[in-house]
Amino acid sequence: MKKTALPLLLSLLAATAHAEVRLSPVFGEHMVLQRDRPLRLWGQATPGQTLTVELGGRRAGTRVGADGRWHAQLAPLPAGGPHRLRVKGDQVIELRDVLIGDVWLLGGQSNMEWPLAQTDTGPQEIGSPQSAQLRHLRVPLRASVRPEADIAPAPWVVAEPGRVGEFSAVGYHFARQMQAVQGVPIGLINTAWGGSMLETWVRRDAALQDPDLAPAVRALPADNATFGAALREHLRGRVAAWQPGLPLDGVDPGGWSAAGEIDADWPTLQALHEWEGQGLANLDGVVWMRKRVELTTAQAVGAAELHLAKVDDCDETWVNGQRVGGQCGWEQPRRYALPPGLLRVGANWIAVRVTDTGGGGGFHGDAASMRLDTAAGAVPLTGAWRARVEQIAAPAQPSANDAPVLAHNGLIAPLHGLSVRGVLWYQGETNVGRAEAYAGGFKRLIQDWRGQFGDPKLPFFFVQLASFLRLADNVPGAGGWPELRESQAAALALPHTGMAAAIDVGDEVDIHPRDKRTLGHRLAALALHEQGLRAAPAGGPRLLGHEVSGSELQLRFGATAGGLRTARAGEPLRGFLLAGADRRWLPAQARFDGDRIVLHSPAVPMPVAARYAWVNNPSDANIVGGDGLPLPPLRTDDWPLESAGRRYGR
Repeated sequence: MKKTALPLLLSLLAATAHAEVRLSPVFGEHMVLQRDRPLRLWGQATPGQTLTVELGGRRAGTRVGADGRWHAQLAPLPAGGPHRLRVKGDQVIELRDVLIGDVWLLGGQSNMEWPLAQTDTGPQEIGSPQSAQLRHLRVPLRASVRPEADIAPAPWVVAEPGRVGEFSAVGYHFARQMQAVQGVPIGLINTAWGGSMLETWVRRDAALQDPDLAPAVRALPADNATFGAALREHLRGRVAAWQPGLPLDGVDPGGWSAAGEIDADWPTLQALHEWEGQGLANLDGVVWMRKRVELTTAQAVGAAELHLAKVDDCDETWVNGQRVGGQCGWEQPRRYALPPGLLRVGANWIAVRVTDTGGGGGFHGDAASMRLDTAAGAVPLTGAWRARVEQIAAPAQPSANDAPVLAHNGLIAPLHGLSVRGVLWYQGETNVGRAEAYAGGFKRLIQDWRGQFGDPKLPFFFVQLASFLRLADNVPGAGGWPELRESQAAALALPHTGMAAAIDVGDEVDIHPRDKRTLGHRLAALALHEQGLRAAPAGGPRLLGHEVSGSELQLRFGATAGGLRTARAGEPLRGFLLAGADRRWLPAQARFDGDRIVLHSPAVPMPVAARYAWVNNPSDANIVGGDGLPLPPLRTDDWPLESAGRRYGR
């Protein structure tokens, strides 16, 4: 190389480095920014540059800090667009098709994450005309032990036919309803993470003020790589304790599908229950499950059909050493045809190699769909299965539920400074086991998020948990699900909150109700009322008090447009329980009396307390207001809850 070429090359490299200007990945073409609020934008650039930011006739200048970060604030803009955002320094960035409207932050777990394509009306919605003024940003899931400065890159997607299938279904229906009334652009920023617990969404400083969370937060290592290594080591120890004497390394699983007694020293897993609750918490990877089935001559002859309910996430299945099928899809029913001659009189072996890629693992679904259909009838396959871990999908990075604050650090912290119209929240299923503690934690989260987004009146609307678990398994007046619903409702003590009841849209065998339109519309009704665009409240009937009169207990409700009624005219009032001083809950007969519901039961001659919809699955409860919104679960007593004293980490 000539001597004169080196200075030229160095100057070109310096000019290239000096020219770097970037916007944070939350800002992109087709985005929606919040109307009528200061517009804060930020990003990275070569230190020392002076930048000019322009949007919709607004202009601001800023200087890049020594850390390479820059921030700019533009004066508010009314709803409208499309606009072009221009950031000019030594390099120019332009983003087209920027709308100004209302931005809603979506948070929670899988029922908020649930895509439109997998709902009951999804196929029709996807193919129907769409509003190009609806935009959706799916924030890539990332957990972190320290607050991240930016989200991972992801595109803003415009609502178009064929493209809305991956939108949050609840968010989509909410936005369509809001647009029908408001007529302004709406942007949805979807941060929901399936299976996530409340505690992972808490900010570090707030978690340190909670005596239950502080020890776990203080124990977090300095970086994600160190945490990942510790998780892998801990998980290997857990597996070793669960299957003592059965190594993970240097083992050939080639014969684990065999038709024979090869699993006498294997531990067992119960079907239908995911393995995370059976000693293999947080295990992603491969687990073999085997079951010996004894058949009579009549059962063994002819063709048969094997049903394995649903498998989370993938399976390969053998019967008597012959592969009979396999597929992926945690919500897909497994059904495999067995040819004549495959089954035997006496002992038969079913072997299933289950691969779990995240979340729960193993068999789940309805017990009735876990069976072997033979010529002589069905053979149940629930109960104990022999099991052995083949391999661990060791995490390289932390996941949401590995500790408190992790989802917040990866998904919410990078959004600080963004103006949003409000928050939509659907979460709680993962916290059912410590339901009582949820009440305080949820209220603290709402208040803290308001502080983080710089709006003490930030609207926060949430979905109360839907009905779930088998009706036949309900225990009157008991269960973790009604306790969690009560803890959610406690947040209504905070101003600018609203709750969409969901006890009438559940599914007893599926934790993910497919009717997301109803919930999106109920959340929209709450938001419209908050904004003064809907006159009537949108939270369903509200209990004001109760009185005992002899053998009757009267529940007194606030004025409801159209009064109280049953969901279907003429049906009896259902879902009420009474208890006397013995605190034994028994079904009660009920009748309307103006704005009151009067309860009595011959089995409870001296009632002292009442509960309504206080079971895990209250889908039979049928009281609604005049607008059709359901009466949320309630109780008049203050007796200790089953979950009292259960906290994170203990």
